[in-house]
Amino acid sequence: MSLEKVTLALSRLESHIENHTISNPKVSKSGIAWHVDHSLKVINNVCIALQKSDPSTFKNNFSFLGKLFFTLGFFPRGKAKAPKYVTPPEVVLKEDLISQLQEAKTNMNSIADLDKNAYFKHPLFGHVNKKRIYTFLVLHTTHHLKIIEDIMKK
Repeated sequence: MSLEKVTLALSRLESHIENHTISNPKVSKSGIAWHVDHSLKVINNVCIALQKSDPSTFKNNFSFLGKLFFTLGFFPRGKAKAPKYVTPPEVVLKEDLISQLQEAKTNMNSIADLDKNAYFKHPLFGHVNKKRIYTFLVLHTTHHLKIIEDIMKK
């Protein structure tokens, strides 16, 4: 995966900001605003964690589940719960989505200059380093884009 694919996923997220008030409880208990906000929080928090990480402490402990989902190319629905720091607030404002989107675009461009062992610690997958980061971000964002698109089908 590449920066281009993450940028494309970000553009798709951006196109749904105008639909932020739409929800469909038959598809997801959370509306479009929640999925866009969560996806942007993940991108931004992952980028910040990579920037702050100490590459000398990277452990190649990528889990079996991580390898499985990365190989399959998707994350199953309804199996994981978002950690608090990437959980959207009760009310998600359109302005907040727009500012997080701008931050995500800036943060994404910072990854290329990082050490190959810059990493973030995923609760299920273990350490995810720069080599795997684009794949993770594309899979995660695409997972939520599919839910958003199903919500839009109403």
